[in-house]
Amino acid sequence: MSETPSLYLFVPADRPERYSGAIASGADAVIIDLEDAVTPDRKQEARTSLCAELNAANVTAIPVLVRINGIGTPWHSDDLAAVSDLFASGRIAGIVLPKAEAVTDIETIRAGLDRDAEIIALVETAAGLARADEIARAADRIAFGSIDFAADLCCEHSREALLLARSRLVIAARVAGKPAPVDGVTRSTRDEAEIEQDARYGASLGLKAKLLIHPAQIAPARRGLAPTEAELAWSQRILAGIGDGSAVMIDGQMVDAPVIARARQIRDDHKRSSNRQT
Repeated sequence: MSETPSLYLFVPADRPERYSGAIASGADAVIIDLEDAVTPDRKQEARTSLCAELNAANVTAIPVLVRINGIGTPWHSDDLAAVSDLFASGRIAGIVLPKAEAVTDIETIRAGLDRDAEIIALVETAAGLARADEIARAADRIAFGSIDFAADLCCEHSREALLLARSRLVIAARVAGKPAPVDGVTRSTRDEAEIEQDARYGASLGLKAKLLIHPAQIAPARRGLAPTEAELAWSQRILAGIGDGSAVMIDGQMVDAPVIARARQIRDDHKRSSNRQT
């Protein structure tokens, strides 16, 4: 992928008529879902539809990934065989692996796919979080399955309850030298304020991308991931006042190397966000 996606939009695998709309929706990547979005009695039909539609259509405008069923489920082997063929023919960029809990999970997938396939590992359980470091090293990117994680821990799906998990994933990705983690979904599809606030909260912790379940979430989520006007104005004042880069006082505060680095991050985030909106 030429640029790391920020917004990943799910589309059910058993609704092939929605694939083209999802690809044209304005998301940065699409995840065709064979797992949670498809009931057990429709798994085989969904897999067949997925392969037929992707082999017949031009779906290369943005990266397309497939969320397969997890290791240990009755559908995993057939899913892996199908996506391996799709990747080999250039129809998909890679896969999303649900409930990743060990580096061996990733290695098993790698063995069945081309080494260049993108693997996003969904951390959705306490066991997965406990092994976040090794999972982050083995996968190309990690994502947070926040709803499943809350269910696994029997805790609320709230910011306070999930703060530790989110921060843990950010640190694991950073230490592994991988892209920032992808935050979990917002359940509301119409409350733009909630969607934007959720995206902004995740970004404030270092989760610079988000999983989406409806095209209506794209615009507010993108606003939430972008720097605010106040943050951009602050970064502009800092970068305009640093001169030769030595420590100075700006707005009555000491500005040294870490502050300058943060100002540059905000500037670069703004540029990336602006490019994606055009």
